[in-house]
Amino acid sequence: MGLIKAAVSAIGSGLADQWLEFLEADEMGEGTVFTGAKAVRPGKGSNTKGSADYVSNGSRIVVQKNQFMMLVDGGKIVDYTAEEGYYTVNNSSAPSLFNGQFGESLGDAFNRIKFGGVPSGKQQVFFINLQEIKGNRFGTPTPMNYFDTFYNAELFLRAHGHYSIRITNPLQFYAEVIPRDATHLQFSEVAEQYLAEFLQAFQISVNKLSAEGERISFIQSKIKDRLNAEVDAELDEKWGPRGFELVEIGVDGLSYDDQSQELINMRNQGAMLSDATIREGFVQGQIAQGIRSAGENPNGGAVGMMGVGMGMNAGLGFMGQASNTNYQQMQMQQQAQQQTQAQWICPTCGAENSGKFCTECGAKRPETSGWQCPNCGSENSGKFCTECGNPRP
Repeated sequence: MGLIKAAVSAIGSGLADQWLEFLEADEMGEGTVFTGAKAVRPGKGSNTKGSADYVSNGSRIVVQKNQFMMLVDGGKIVDYTAEEGYYTVNNSSAPSLFNGQFGESLGDAFNRIKFGGVPSGKQQVFFINLQEIKGNRFGTPTPMNYFDTFYNAELFLRAHGHYSIRITNPLQFYAEVIPRDATHLQFSEVAEQYLAEFLQAFQISVNKLSAEGERISFIQSKIKDRLNAEVDAELDEKWGPRGFELVEIGVDGLSYDDQSQELINMRNQGAMLSDATIREGFVQGQIAQGIRSAGENPNGGAVGMMGVGMGMNAGLGFMGQASNTNYQQMQMQQQAQQQTQAQWICPTCGAENSGKFCTECGAKRPETSGWQCPNCGSENSGKFCTECGNPRP
């Protein structure tokens, strides 16, 4: 049983009268890897009462681009073609084996598998999709560990995206992947095991990047040039004998678990503060914020500035590397702020105060352009008390 390539000129309006059957691939949409044949138009030849599972001698088959067609007799492949075109079935000829783009590799596979036979009671035509099969989704079920030497920590990340495959040896794919008695197959129907193998290879490849000292933040940029090739190499010995290969990996996103994100943020903050210029700017900013808050303190600027001093001392203790110069500047600014708050004697209860309100009775500080001597209580406007000579606070 064999195939004979038909001349294109044979196509015409009288085709139905000349050919017993005219067959082409059934539905072959996205994700379809294997399908049977359907009759485009019934023939009008003398063999109109032939059995349903028999390809009549002289029937015509059309093979489209990126399709691999097989003649199967009693479950055995008796002929095939990987070349697009029109073919007639000749049950009396030997297999023609049109290898097409695959060169002699299909012929070698055919000889190893030893498909063949004589016409029996059940003949079928099947097609295998040679296009890239896209849209196979994946996601790491648990975070992958990744030791990053820059952070000196074991970090954990998740990945999700998609991958695509291509059938490279249709005969091996038919023998190893296609379920027996199948007439149509989507890759998603058999992808569970292959997804597990893909995830294993993906994690091994990511760990190799870790062993080579790659920063975890650089993985996304390594996917196209490195990770794709690494995963393909890992899968080659598993998927190659099954007749298909990995084509492309598309990672939609990488994310860290909460603990890893916290470690990264802490390390980045520490690295930033190790720069003297950034550290000094941070200290100055904290001082300015503290002084601004002290001025808004309802209990008075002196109380607020005490909080500034306590907060900055705690901050300096945390940073550890802040310079003595910055600390001295902070103390000088604190003293200057305190000196701006003149002492006054409450006219209601006689308590001594420095803020806007009396700390004993809550009376508001009297509005005056002068000052009250804390020693004798007399009102003054100059730098010294006119009664006792005490300097202005």
